[in-house]
Amino acid sequence: MAACTGSDKPTVRDIFTSMQYGPAPEAANVAQAWLDSHNRSFGHFVDGKWLQPEGRQTYTTKNPATGESLASTVQGNEEDVEVAVSAARKAFETWSKLPCHVRARYLYSIARTVQKHQRLLSVVESMDNGKPIRESRDCDVPLVVRHFYHHAGWAQLRDTEMNGWKPLGVVAAIVPWNFPLMLLTWKICPALAMGNTVVLKPATYTRLTALLLAEICAEAGLPPGVFNVVTGNGAFGEKLAVHPNVDKVAFTGSTEVGRTLRKATAGTGKKLSLELGGKSPFIVFDTADLDGAVEGLVDAIWFNQGQVCSAGSRLLMQESIAEDLIQRLKQRLSHLRLGDSLDKAIDVGALVDETQKKTITEFVKEARAEGAQVFQAPGPIPKKGLFYPPTLITGVDTTSGCVREEIFGPVLVAMTFRTAKESIALGNNTPYGLAASLWTENLPLALEVALSLKAGTVWVNGHNMFDAAAGFGGYKESGFGRDGGKEGLYEYVRPNWESRPHPNPGDVNVKTFAVAYGVDVPPIPGQNVICPSVIKQEDTEIPSVDRTYKLYYGGAQKRPDGMYSRPICGPNGEVLAYVADGNRKDVRNAVEAAHKAAPGWGKRAAHNRAQIVYYMAENLELRRDEVAQRLSTLTGQSKEKALHEVDLSIQRLFYWGAFCDKYGGTVQETLLYGATVLIREPMGVVGIACPDESPLLSFVSLFAPAIVRGNAVIIIPSEKCPLPALDFYQVFDTSDLPGGVVNILTGGRDHLSKYLAEHQDVQAMWYFGSAEGSKFVEWASAENCKRTWVNYGLPREWDDVHQGAGEEFLYHATQCKNIWIPMGEIFAN
Repeated sequence: MAACTGSDKPTVRDIFTSMQYGPAPEAANVAQAWLDSHNRSFGHFVDGKWLQPEGRQTYTTKNPATGESLASTVQGNEEDVEVAVSAARKAFETWSKLPCHVRARYLYSIARTVQKHQRLLSVVESMDNGKPIRESRDCDVPLVVRHFYHHAGWAQLRDTEMNGWKPLGVVAAIVPWNFPLMLLTWKICPALAMGNTVVLKPATYTRLTALLLAEICAEAGLPPGVFNVVTGNGAFGEKLAVHPNVDKVAFTGSTEVGRTLRKATAGTGKKLSLELGGKSPFIVFDTADLDGAVEGLVDAIWFNQGQVCSAGSRLLMQESIAEDLIQRLKQRLSHLRLGDSLDKAIDVGALVDETQKKTITEFVKEARAEGAQVFQAPGPIPKKGLFYPPTLITGVDTTSGCVREEIFGPVLVAMTFRTAKESIALGNNTPYGLAASLWTENLPLALEVALSLKAGTVWVNGHNMFDAAAGFGGYKESGFGRDGGKEGLYEYVRPNWESRPHPNPGDVNVKTFAVAYGVDVPPIPGQNVICPSVIKQEDTEIPSVDRTYKLYYGGAQKRPDGMYSRPICGPNGEVLAYVADGNRKDVRNAVEAAHKAAPGWGKRAAHNRAQIVYYMAENLELRRDEVAQRLSTLTGQSKEKALHEVDLSIQRLFYWGAFCDKYGGTVQETLLYGATVLIREPMGVVGIACPDESPLLSFVSLFAPAIVRGNAVIIIPSEKCPLPALDFYQVFDTSDLPGGVVNILTGGRDHLSKYLAEHQDVQAMWYFGSAEGSKFVEWASAENCKRTWVNYGLPREWDDVHQGAGEEFLYHATQCKNIWIPMGEIFAN
C-alpha cells in the first residue's frame, strides 16, 4: 500500500487500495438550529400552539450514540390530559363534519409539507433514537410521506368506500420508541382520514420528532385541536387512555403494557387496537438462494439494531443447508460496522437506552449459561454510546429463554428443521404471531407454508417490507387490529346506527365474578308449576315422550359434567322444559371439540361451506311451524311474530351463506414489484354468548357469520329462552355440518362466558349480555390478548338488517394476513 502523507491522512490511492470505509457524517446543523429555536425546551403541543404548564417535572432527551443532551420535555399530568382531550373534543365537532374532499386536502398538504422538511425529520429521528441515518432517511420518513398521501385518498373516498360507518371521536394514540415518527403516522393518518381527532403520547425516550411533526402539521394549515401531542411517562399514558372523553385507544408497544391497557379500558366502551411484541420466524429452506437469505437476515434482525417488533429473531434452517448458511452468516457479520447514527457509512447504530442494553446483555448471558454457543461480530465497538455487537446464538432448543422471549435487540437465535411440516410447527411454536418470512425458490411451498403460519404478515424472500396500502398487525399475543390498508380504517369507525356506549358497570370483582354454579336458578323439582306435554290418541290425552335437552358438542348430544339441569319457564312462570346446566368442564370439552374441527372446516372449499349453510335454511324451513310454535309458547309472542322470526332466521342463513365465497381477500396495491395478497383468515375458535332478545334470530345471526368464514364456535344460547337454539341440533345433524364446528352449551350465560373468556385456547369472544359481563370479558381477555366483541349491556334490534347483519360481523369473524410475494427474473417493461 502506498505511504500516507505527512498528515497521516490517507490519500485517494490509499483508500482505493485498502477499500476501508471512512466516516461520512450527516450534517446536524439544521436539527441543532431547530432545537436552539425552542431553547432546547419543549412543552406540549395542544390546540395548534405550544403549552408550557408551570410546575411540571421535565425529562432530558439524549442522543444514544453520543450521550449528548438534546432537549428537555415536559412530564405531563392529569390536568394536561384534560386540556388536550378537551381541545380534541372541541375540534372533532367541526373536523368530523367537513366534506371528505376538504379533509383530503389537509392530509395532502401535510404530506407535501413533510417532504419539504424530510431531511430535518430524518436527522432529528436518528439523533433522538440512535438509528442509522440511512434507515431514517431511506425507510422511515419516506413511509411517513407515503401514509399521508395514501390516507388523503381514503379521506376523499370515505363516504363511498366506507359507506355505513362513521368516525369514533377522540383517539388516544400511544406509540413506542423504536420507530417514533413512522408508527405515530400509522395511527394518526387513518384516524384523521375517517374524521377523528387525535391526542398523541410519544414514548418517553423519543419525543422530539412527534413534536416536530406537530409543528409541521400546523404549518400545513391543519386546524387547531385536530392533532395534539402531549408528553409524559408510562403512567401518564394510562391516564390518557382511561379519560372518559377518549373514544378509542390505538397502542403499539410491549405485550405486557398492552395487557395493562386492555384491563384499564375494560367495560368503558372504548374501542381498542393493540400492535404488540413478536418473535418472528425467518425460515430458510434448502431451495433458497443462501446469499439472498443472508442479506435478508441483515434486514430482518440487525435493521434498527433489532429493535423491531417484527424482527426475524428466530432463524429456522433446513438441516441440509444449516452449516453452510451459518458460515456465510458469520462471514457477513464480520463486515457489519457499528457507529454514530449520523454516519452514513455505518450498518448498526446505538440502542435507545441503557436499560435496553442491560436487558439484552442479560439474555445473552443466560443463553451462555444454558450451554448455547454465542458468536458476536468482531468489529470495533465505539467507546462512547450505547452499542451492542450483532450476535448469533446457536445450540439452543425450543425451551430456551432466548428462543421464547422477545429480546428486542441485535440478537439472532438459530435452530434447524427437517421437513416443511416441522418448520410450520416450529414457526407457530410461540405465543406471538406478528410476522414471518420464508426463503425458497419454490413458490408452491412458500404459499402453502405462508397460509399455515399464524402471523399477520408473511414475506416471501424478503423481510420488514411495509407500505401504507397493506395492513400490519398480529395474531395471538401480538395483538389485534391493523395499521394501514383499508383493513386499518375499520379501527377508527363505528357503524352509523351505533352511538358511543357509556356503560356504568361499577366495580366488578374479577376474582368472584360468575364463579357460582347452579345458584341463580336452583334446579330443584317442585319449585314451579310444571306444564306437562301431552298428545292425543283416539280422543285420549296421554303424556308425550319426554324430551331431554342436552349439551351439544363434537357433533353429539352430551349430558353435562355436573349432571344438573335448569328449568326454562314460560311467560307465566310455568316450567316448559329442563335444559343442561353446563360448567367449566363442559367448556373445556367443547373447546377441545372445536379445535379438532376448526382446521378441516377452515380449509374446506368456500362453496362447500355455503352449501351446508343453505342446507340449514332448507331444514329449518321444513320445521317452520314447529319451531315457531315453541318460540311462541316460550316467549309469549303471537304465532305470527314467531313465524316472522323464524322466516328472518332463514333469510339470515341465506344471507351469510352468500358470503362464504365473497370475502376472502384482495390484492393490495403496494409499492412492491410483485403481489401483496390480503387473505381474510378465520379467527379460529370463537366463544359466543347470545342475548335474551330474539332468541332464535340472535342465535342464527351470531353463529352463522362466524362459521361461514371458517371458524368453529362454542355458543351459549339465550339464558332465558334457549329452546329454539336447541332445536338446531337436528338441523345441524341433517345438514352435513361436521361435528365440532358448532357446539352449544346451555346454562348461566356469565358463568360459561367466564371460562370461555379465560380459556387460553379460545381466539375470540363475543358477548351480548350485561354491562358487568362485558367488562369482565374484556378484562379476562387480556391474558392471551384475544379479540372481543361485547355489547356493554345495550340491546340490538336483531331484525334490523344494519344491526343484525352486515360488514361489522365479517370484521369480527376474520383476521387479515398480508403475504408479500416479490417477482423478478426478466423485469419486463
